[in-house]
Amino acid sequence: MTPQALKIVSNFEKQMPCNIEAEQALIGSVLVSNEIYDEISSIIDSGKFFDPIHVKIFETIETLISKGLLANPITLKNFFENNEGLKELGGQEYLIKITKFSTTSVKQAIDYANIIYETYLRRELIKISESVLTDASNTNEIKLSGSEIIQNTEKSLFDLAERGNFNRSFVKFTQALKQTIEMAKNAFRNEDGLVGVPTGLTDLDARLGGMHKQDLVIIAGRPSMGKTALATNIAFHAAKNIQKKGSKSTVAFFSLEMSSEQLSTRILAEQSRIRSNDIRRGKVSEKEMEQFIQTSKNIIDLPLYIDETPAITISAISNRSRRIKRLFGLELIVVDYIQLMRAGNGKYDGRVQEISEITQGLKALAKELDVPVLALSQLSRAVEQRDDKKPQLADLRESGSIEQDADVVMFVYREAYYLERKEPTLGSIEHAEWQQKMDEISRLAEIMIGKQRHGPTGNVKVEFEAMYTKFKDLDNK
Repeated sequence: MTPQALKIVSNFEKQMPCNIEAEQALIGSVLVSNEIYDEISSIIDSGKFFDPIHVKIFETIETLISKGLLANPITLKNFFENNEGLKELGGQEYLIKITKFSTTSVKQAIDYANIIYETYLRRELIKISESVLTDASNTNEIKLSGSEIIQNTEKSLFDLAERGNFNRSFVKFTQALKQTIEMAKNAFRNEDGLVGVPTGLTDLDARLGGMHKQDLVIIAGRPSMGKTALATNIAFHAAKNIQKKGSKSTVAFFSLEMSSEQLSTRILAEQSRIRSNDIRRGKVSEKEMEQFIQTSKNIIDLPLYIDETPAITISAISNRSRRIKRLFGLELIVVDYIQLMRAGNGKYDGRVQEISEITQGLKALAKELDVPVLALSQLSRAVEQRDDKKPQLADLRESGSIEQDADVVMFVYREAYYLERKEPTLGSIEHAEWQQKMDEISRLAEIMIGKQRHGPTGNVKVEFEAMYTKFKDLDNK
């Protein structure tokens, strides 16, 4: 590290924020009245204190109370008889002394806890700054690139900002029950009976109840089945729904295959009902061009963010999603598609192991950010070698981890795609029969729910307008 960097770090160490008086008052209050611990335990733990002796004292208090034992200066005595640090402060007399700073007011105790937590946050920010300074100043042996330092810093900052919100390893059943009741009430109040993010397809939403928070939802299919089209339709509908509700949130779309311009062209084609191919080739009338521009004005403020980074890593997706949630709010993450992602810079025994780390990372991200993650996946060529082309769970490429980690697995299947490639000789009886069949199924598609943790599996028939890359509800008439 450079002398200048060392000087800055040295200054940091001298200025570490703390409030010893607040720590003494809080510990003293808990020692006088253990009931206060229940009120402040959700705000701080022993690791949030600055003074090492206070860390040890509060750690011991936590241990005793967790065992249903009394924590006071007398019961703590045996734990600190040989503690040199406490001896310097006066031994057991110090434990008695700090009870004089105590309060029986729960509100005051909570205020002290918040002061301690605030100074802890500031110390952690200084540590993160030191880490950035060290990594960025280390030019002799470059272990991390600049972008990796930024990603690590963003993750550290997000973890620090959200630590209280996502520290839910253990949830009392009463709390879980309240969450379930609240979910049921929301579904009851919603006319469509949805608690999750709507897909925009009525029959599919009826089966799923929308895409639920913390769920990893997989859309799988062979090339040209319409996976990206379906994901784009869902992302657009979710963003429009956010706009309609007037809530502060967004949809994040990570497109590893298509550019942002290609995705926006698809969305505009779908909304303006002008062929995307005609748009790209400039083969539109003046009226269609006006319609196209007017449609773009109508959706220009859509809360949809597109990231077109190719071969993006799971850590980069996680960091960018955290940033979007922190700045704009987040309701849905879409990833197109899993097989184009990288797990990281580590070495893996095979692609199966790497895919496993990616799907585990996506599921962990859904839980951490409390949003559904919709990820697309390719199917293996085994489908093409069967007479029955309808996909199955076993057809998922590197399927073990995808099937295991996903909460919902859906397949997109269009019979017309395969039938179109079996066109008989023009003018033959077979061709007439083929044409009749094509007319019947050309616009039909199936979304096959192969797995759903929270509900039934089954198939949903929808209409697919290939020219506009649009899936919509089937008109049974």
